[in-house]
Amino acid sequence: MDRARYIDPMIGTVGDEQDTSMHGGGKTHPGACTPGGMVQLSPDTVTGGDNGTGYNYCQNTIEGISFNHMSGIGWYGDLGNIQIMPIIGQTDLRSGSNEEVPFVKGNRGWKSEFSHEREQASAGYYSVFLDRYGIKAEATATERTGILRFTYPQNNKAGIIFNFSRRIAGHADFEGIKIIDSKHIEGHIHCTPKGGGFGRGAGGIGYELYFCMELSAPMTETVFFSNEEYLDECLKEYKGEDVGLLAYFENSENDKITVKCAISYVDLEGARLNFHKECEKIDFDSAHITAVEKWNKVLECVDVEGSDETDKTIFYTCLYHTLLDPRTSMDADGRYRTADGKIKSADYTHRTMFSGWDVYRSEFPLLTIIRPDMVNDEINSLLSIALSKNSSFPRWELMGIDSGCMVGDPGLIVMADAYLKGIRNFDFEKAYDICLASSKCAKELYGKVFASKRPHSEKYCSDAYVPGCISETLEFLLADYCMHRLALELGRKEDAEFFLKRANSYKSNFNPITGFMGVRNENGEFVPVKDEYDTHGCVESNIFQQSWFVPYDVIGLCDMMGRERAISLLEKLFSQADFGALWNENYNHSNEPCHNITHYFNILGLPRRTQYWTRRVQKEAYRLGAFGFCGNEDVGQLSAWYVLSALGFAQVCPTNEEYYINTPLFKKVKITLDPEYHSCKVADTLEIECDNDPLEYPYIAEIYHNGIRLDRYYLTYSEITAGGKLVFKLTK
Repeated sequence: MDRARYIDPMIGTVGDEQDTSMHGGGKTHPGACTPGGMVQLSPDTVTGGDNGTGYNYCQNTIEGISFNHMSGIGWYGDLGNIQIMPIIGQTDLRSGSNEEVPFVKGNRGWKSEFSHEREQASAGYYSVFLDRYGIKAEATATERTGILRFTYPQNNKAGIIFNFSRRIAGHADFEGIKIIDSKHIEGHIHCTPKGGGFGRGAGGIGYELYFCMELSAPMTETVFFSNEEYLDECLKEYKGEDVGLLAYFENSENDKITVKCAISYVDLEGARLNFHKECEKIDFDSAHITAVEKWNKVLECVDVEGSDETDKTIFYTCLYHTLLDPRTSMDADGRYRTADGKIKSADYTHRTMFSGWDVYRSEFPLLTIIRPDMVNDEINSLLSIALSKNSSFPRWELMGIDSGCMVGDPGLIVMADAYLKGIRNFDFEKAYDICLASSKCAKELYGKVFASKRPHSEKYCSDAYVPGCISETLEFLLADYCMHRLALELGRKEDAEFFLKRANSYKSNFNPITGFMGVRNENGEFVPVKDEYDTHGCVESNIFQQSWFVPYDVIGLCDMMGRERAISLLEKLFSQADFGALWNENYNHSNEPCHNITHYFNILGLPRRTQYWTRRVQKEAYRLGAFGFCGNEDVGQLSAWYVLSALGFAQVCPTNEEYYINTPLFKKVKITLDPEYHSCKVADTLEIECDNDPLEYPYIAEIYHNGIRLDRYYLTYSEITAGGKLVFKLTK
């Protein structure tokens, strides 16, 4: 089955739209890539603003195509290195749309107008027609290389601009570029927080990038430029902070020029090896075919059958986004570079791009079912970083560096959840040591200073709350609950009791005067708030939204609120929300703190309300087109929520076995399991079937698991991964 034909990379490609919302749109990119690939070769419409991927569907000019991109993120983004732009004739020596680097000596820049009517994106492929130059630009990719093909108009002076200093939300700090001969260019790009990047430098991200490039036609003229000035025409090598190269070519017989480029975050030898292994002997078309084949292969993990083609497009596009990251950051020979510059080798796939605060909620619970190997890789990668820094697991990792973005201890949560699910091909003893030290705010570990992620450590360790922030408090308490579950599994009774007691102290953060969770000061007193929509002490949420964040004790939380009041408040949370909006004061699907609250009704004995509201969110928060995501896609999390709910369930609380059931979106689903990580006791697939079309019959009358009628609205992870058949009897 050609599942890849349902992938539409244009979905969610709206960037920063200040007129509409502080958080813009989906912020995905439309570029060419392979599953978990290092290269994500995508167009750049602008460098500036909170357009973290470099592309915003709402803009009408393109400044080039660059080789690495983040997907679905805010905080101004990063990467976007080695930007290439085909041109005709002479042009200015700035793109004309880079807001991060002053443009003072030109007028228009080298950017080109384009229209979406002459733009195409699909699995492993992107193309656009550059109106200004009359050039068709195409892109495809292998895992570590990108291939560009430019078709020029006849009888014109064909050129290419190589912008080596370009970086999203900043610029590279140093570039060393060498023209090897008329068809080959190699180089090294050095990026540090000084030059900007994630958080415009606040994320502390730095990395080395090496590349090896081959052109299909010889360069007949080359000239380096810097700071909008041409340099000596005789130069074949140049080093500096703002390096660009302009090259011209003789018109070839078919007026096409292909650029192949391999990248490495290790060294130049790594880039050369990646080039040799992946693209030396292939052309553009064969690389494109292989990329599509890779997407079809990886999408075999889930097969769906249903009556709505739109649902299939959204589903497989969401599945596509969940499989972009965490991506490989190691070379073809197994080497990777650590944040402190050391080069190591690994027998697992070392990965990067861990948006922990987002992805522990749905992305990793999904991956434990469809790609447990990726989960195992990522835990090994996080563990490697934590050991090198003698610190907690990273919270939001990029290029081996913890940017510190958001709150909580999500690496601990992901590791504990994986271990309890039998995903254990990592040094668990060291992982537990790190998580224990992190949870107890230890000052030392292994005889060295330990860097814990818990702020205000003395106050949190003594009184189990973070002064001034209810979001941090509840996130850390969830991590404590996960530590309780982990210690219980290991028979570490003392640790298990300690962490359960602390996790249950969430009750001391409930303000009986307001009837909601409250923000407390250093003295333990509740800080006055205007009402439940007050955002004081909340991270990307408000008091009303954050008050539900006790996923490990939903019954206890609702009893504290008053059961009938809690149900009424839940109905208010959903009924007053616009699920398609970019931001809501009530249920806010565009951001993570509200995710999976739809399934609280199951826990409260009202499964049909879960079925009703889940279907509403599926149909109203996800659409076709560039505006298809209701908020930032967040490195797979928003997509993973959709995929899991379309399959028919969600994990409300990490480390708990229960996946709570909702009505599936498709009449038939087949999930392929992994016998290396899953028991497959019944079968190596889990088949999900509905007796009626779930789009017309949205409620569940009965559920049968392997022929036995269920009297509960959840399946355990063990039951899911044992395989077999899940049958739904549906009703209107």
